[in-house]
Formats: sequence, structure tokens, C-alpha cells
Amino acid sequence: MINSTPAIPDCPGPIADTKTPRHVTPLNACDCHFHIFGPYDRFPLAQKRGYSPPAAPVARYQQLMHKLGLGRCVIVQPSVYASDNRATLEAARQLNAPHDCRIVVVIDDTTTRQELQAFQQAGVRGVRLNLVAGGGPSLDLVHNVADRIADFGWHLQIYAGSHIIAEAADKLARLSVDLVIDHFGALAPNDAVSTDADAIVRLLEGGHCWIKLSGGYICSASTAPWSDMTAIAQRLIRASPDRIVWGTNWPHPVRFSAMPNDGDIIDALHEWIDDPRIVERILSENPARLYGFE
Repeated sequence: MINSTPAIPDCPGPIADTKTPRHVTPLNACDCHFHIFGPYDRFPLAQKRGYSPPAAPVARYQQLMHKLGLGRCVIVQPSVYASDNRATLEAARQLNAPHDCRIVVVIDDTTTRQELQAFQQAGVRGVRLNLVAGGGPSLDLVHNVADRIADFGWHLQIYAGSHIIAEAADKLARLSVDLVIDHFGALAPNDAVSTDADAIVRLLEGGHCWIKLSGGYICSASTAPWSDMTAIAQRLIRASPDRIVWGTNWPHPVRFSAMPNDGDIIDALHEWIDDPRIVERILSENPARLYGFE
């Protein structure tokens, strides 16, 4: 465990014994949201961060992929590394990027055009703005970041509270790139019919917005299979079934209550969605289009 200052909480690690899914995973199924932490002797955490996770190595994640039957993955730069993408890029290389793995990075004012070009070759297809983590960026940056990455055909991924997304919906609808919203748009179970949900649905219906059915356990007030998220999942899917993707959020950082089992996380899709064809689109076909997999 990383020894941190009292102001930076230590996070528990993921469940080691992943359940085998009850449903057959389709060919080229893709986990569109996970993180790798460490090794810390090579890739130390940022001094200014919101939490301290235990190391979560590539080998552990590869075991998870095998257990869940996943063929592809998208690694997302975590907030605890700020804009130092070295650990994420190295993990992606080990996961056979850019062929089987794509990357979402974090950039800042010091990131050069040459670095962006190198990211493209490595398999980067998006940039993330995490507005939830302590010390994160401002939503005011969205147009600046979008304009910097537009030439590469990347998307802008944001993690923010549902009310923040709703308040900024008009601004987000005018981005020069596609928008990807993390973790159900942070909608809680009682938000399925709400002004926040209405705004997110309008973004989806606009044709340039995607949303990740990831982190459902974060938003839920129940336990696996998080049935109280069914109404939200179904409303988002009805709005745009071709722009919905899924992710584990492994190794589930900043989770201080019951840690989810990733076998339950993929099975929850079948609880929320009663059409196997839509599940296949969410797991395989939609990620292939969004991230440019062959």
C-alpha cells in the first residue's frame, strides 16, 4: 500500500476472484473503461491527487479479460497520474495497442502537437476531463481541448455530475468533436425521469454524444445486479442504441463500500437489457466504431 498523507485516503483493491459470467460474451467484446496503477517504482503517483490506490498491474487485468471473455479494451488515464500518461501508455503497449487496446489520455497546456501525434500512433483515441476528482480541470476547457484534438478524429470524454452536464448541455452540443460521458452521466436511480436525464438524453439524440454504462454500482443504491439502474439504462439505450458502450471501471478506485465483482458487472447488462442483440451491439459493435477497431 502506498503511504499517503492523512488528507489522501488509501483505496482498497479489487476482488481477486472474478466470477465467470452467466451469459456468453460476444466476439470482440470490449471493456471501454479501466485503469492500470503502477508499478510505482517506475510510475509514481502525482503529489496532488484525490486518493492512493494499491498497484493494479497489467497481468491482473489480463486475467480479468480472460475470465470475462473480453477481446478488446480501452484504458483510461486516471486522475492520480494527472497528465503523466506514461503508466497508461506502457500498460496499453503490453495489452497489444493499438491493435487490441485503445487509449484515453489526459493532456494539459504543456502537451505539444508532436506529443499528440505520438499518442495517435500509440493508439490514443480520446482525451479525458475528470471534473469529479480533486484538483481536476474546469468545464471551461472543453472547447479548447476539443479544438486541439479535432484534427486527429478523437473524442472528448468527461466525468462530471449529472447537474453539471445538464447545465453545460448547450455548450457540449456545440463541440467540434464527439462527446463521451462517463459512468451513466452520474445519474442516480431516482434521476431516470429528471431534468438532468432529459438534458443527457437530448445530447445522445443529437448524434455526436456517447455514454458509458460503466460504474453503475457507483450510482446505485442497491447491490448486484443493481436493478435500480434498469430504468436509467433503458432510457439511455432508447435514446441512442448505437452510441452506448460498457466498461468495468476496474480496479474500482475510490470504492470504500462493498467492492463489486466484475462478473456481476457484465451480467448486469443482461438484467438491464432483455434484447441479446442490443447487448452485442453495446459490447462489440459500438466500441469498434467509437474507438476505430478493425
